[in-house]
Amino acid sequence: MNKAWMIKHKKSLLGILIGAVAGYLYYSFVGCSSGSCLIASNPFIMVPYAALLGYLFAGMFTKKETESKNS
Repeated sequence: MNKAWMIKHKKSLLGILIGAVAGYLYYSFVGCSSGSCLIASNPFIMVPYAALLGYLFAGMFTKKETESKNS
């Protein structure tokens, strides 16, 4: 990964990072002590799931590039 790519995708990367940290904190403090909760009882499931949600949430704030067609 080069610096230009990271700058271009900084919102998505930041969303993934914040989501992963939030997922781990949710697992640590709230979680599911009985183990019956599929997502919240395992950090290896909760962290990527929250990172995906962070990525999707950050994607809501990016503008799409439009192509102009010359006819």
